[in-house]
Amino acid sequence: MSTLDPHAPFVLDTRELGRRPGTAQRVRRMLPAPGGLAVGLAEVPADTELAVDLLLEAVMEGVLVTLRTTVPVHGECARCLDEVATTVDVQATELFAYADTDTDEETRHLDGELLDLEPVLRDAIVLELPATMLCRPDCPGLCPRCGARLADDPGHHHTEPVDPRWAALGALSTADPTPPPEEH
Repeated sequence: MSTLDPHAPFVLDTRELGRRPGTAQRVRRMLPAPGGLAVGLAEVPADTELAVDLLLEAVMEGVLVTLRTTVPVHGECARCLDEVATTVDVQATELFAYADTDTDEETRHLDGELLDLEPVLRDAIVLELPATMLCRPDCPGLCPRCGARLADDPGHHHTEPVDPRWAALGALSTADPTPPPEEH
């Protein structure tokens, strides 16, 4: 008896493949993006619908699933904190072994004739999320002193502050270089 709900969005029924190695089935599904997908300043919006192309292939050990999708990613530029929107292409291949197949602990298994695609999709998306998002490759970022956005003011600069320990020397450099007259 299967513990998966056959009507859940991420659950696929592999019954049509049977246990006939070489049989394949192409499936296109609209799936909600799994919640909480974020890495650093990049995240997949929670209400995202993903068009996922799947190839299910019966093999000796189980069902080989290949998935492809394009995922929208939103976040902030790591240099200037502007909003950034991009997409990442996601591909993954996973073997779901038959329950009676002797495999290692890390291999996913079919639950009867059903498989749960969510963990595979989640892992594949997280691995493709950019660790650092940039609004453009040459983003100059923010001024470390005042926080001004350097892309808006390319000539932005500050005069170098004088170290208070050297301030007395600065006063000497502005003094009149002519020696005072000698008194007799």
